Amino acid sequence: RAGACRPVFMNAVELDHATIAIGDHRILSGVSFSVGSGEFIGVLGPNGAGKTTLMRAILGLLPPSAGVLRVFGRTPQRGDPAIGYLPQVRTVMPDLRVRGLDFIASSLHGERWGLPSLTAADRIAIERTLDDVGARELARRSLSDMSGGERQRLLLAQALLGNPKLLLLDEPLISLDQRRQETVIAVVRKVCRERNITVLFSAHELNQLLGAIDRVLYLGNGKAALGTVDEVVTAPVLSKLYGTEINVLRADGHIFVMSGGRDVEASAHQHDHDHGDGHGHHH
Repeated sequence: RAGACRPVFMNAVELDHATIAIGDHRILSGVSFSVGSGEFIGVLGPNGAGKTTLMRAILGLLPPSAGVLRVFGRTPQRGDPAIGYLPQVRTVMPDLRVRGLDFIASSLHGERWGLPSLTAADRIAIERTLDDVGARELARRSLSDMSGGERQRLLLAQALLGNPKLLLLDEPLISLDQRRQETVIAVVRKVCRERNITVLFSAHELNQLLGAIDRVLYLGNGKAALGTVDEVVTAPVLSKLYGTEINVLRADGHIFVMSGGRDVEASAHQHDHDHGDGHGHHH
């Protein structure tokens, strides 16, 4: 039928001279970049650079005030089932006495607690997703009985349930120890490769993500730079984004983003453990 010869390759996310503002405050100003289908992108940048804000715009919660933002070639729609989202700060924490399985099941049919009437297909989807994130045994336990890393895997399973094509993970590593951080990264990478899901994974610190990401998106000063680590993580590019002189040191397979002798990514992590973008998402 007519129009059946659509291009096979479609960008998952595309910004074309997009300006995204909260009130009069421009978070991103005239930004252009595109993320290919199936790419795993690390999203980094100084606090307040707009990592959470960009995700909210992609979710259709914050339309650009100028320019164009497209998700899979169309204007973002609120509640788009093609997008899975793991917010950094959960506004409503679930009842921690609930079993993992009940928690996951409730997300399939709205937030009704207790096992909703699951179809056989629902059960299969849940089992498959729990297996994919290595959380089948967690499903039997209550949320209160889990470590932060285990709970994060369950939330990831929840975000994957509707078979999204795009996964937005907002600082999923915060407050996890290094071993659990590595597990979360490895699980996300594996599932997304297997299901060909595009991932935007925001983090405070680049090193954790180095082995996993295809490209890196740095935000800062209203601008964005998307490219390979070697293209983007350079003194000139980051100095522009941080708005201060940045040196980049590479040693032992690690990258240190330094300003005035201080590691800006490591220190950002200490000061700002739970504040999102600093635009009041944490009430």
